[in-house]
Amino acid sequence: MPKKTLDELHDLIFRALENAGTTRENAEIVADALIAAEADGLRSHGLARVESYAEQVKSGKVDGRAKPSLSQPAAAAIRVDANSGFAYPAIKMGLERAAELVKETGVVSVAIARSHHSGAFGIHVEWLARQGLLGLGFSNSPAGIAPWGGKVPIFGTNPVAFGCPRKFGDPLVVDMSLAKVARGKIKLAADKGEPIPEGWAVDADGKPTTDAKAAMKGSNTPMGDAKGYALVLVSEILSAILTGSHFGSEATSFFSADGPPPHVGQLFLVFDPQVFAGDRFLDRLEDLLGAILAQQGVRLPGARRFDVRARIKRDGVEVGQALLADLEERAGG
Repeated sequence: MPKKTLDELHDLIFRALENAGTTRENAEIVADALIAAEADGLRSHGLARVESYAEQVKSGKVDGRAKPSLSQPAAAAIRVDANSGFAYPAIKMGLERAAELVKETGVVSVAIARSHHSGAFGIHVEWLARQGLLGLGFSNSPAGIAPWGGKVPIFGTNPVAFGCPRKFGDPLVVDMSLAKVARGKIKLAADKGEPIPEGWAVDADGKPTTDAKAAMKGSNTPMGDAKGYALVLVSEILSAILTGSHFGSEATSFFSADGPPPHVGQLFLVFDPQVFAGDRFLDRLEDLLGAILAQQGVRLPGARRFDVRARIKRDGVEVGQALLADLEERAGG
């Protein structure tokens, strides 16, 4: 397969989105997010999303020209209306304001309403961690998980992410779907005609399946089974009801260009550790992480992404011929 640098791929994504009808500012922010995912080896949230994003801009399912609007309904509360546009510009606006405000208040909440797919979720909290802040994020998504014991999907795979600064080096970043695996990975397998591992999903009849296409018509299995279902419920309340957005069962697909905007929501909690623990925070964190790493064969959650990022920045990305051809055609040659 041909290899491309991240800069080359960023340019293709930017031009593909702009040609579809996205403003230059929004196309730049979205391309940044997709390339960040690709750089971390999270391919289901990188180049693989360009086709669906571009087609949704063309159909009007996502407004590529939307400008998010920010309000501050309380001293430590920020609300951003994505206005049926991409999630990334709205999240960027909200978190940048939160990073300023949290120095005064210690804690800030950021509610993103009428939003869209939030991508590789850890990217957002990593940005906060690199500002010296703690970030905890929740998002809902189109229905893909049934209540434990049920058959009909009500909740999305609802990612949760946590970012934390460290005294030295890269921050601690935890990024996980509340399903056993992100739905985007099952979609990639379905597109390729490949099977999925046992335990990832059930079919429309609630029976375990390794058929990715049957899984897309059925339901993802929540991580932790019944306990995971409870966490998905909490995430749905925080990211949908609290932000004034659609439930997963009301949201339209992130993959299809058909239908109205999905209007899902995101919620972020931002903390300034200095306000609570002062300079001791980073020292105590290293005590905890050091005790973890002292055990042979143990690594920290999210550490792999930084290893992959270094390799891909150095070596580039292998891109399949069909995907590259589609990107180049959308970018205008």
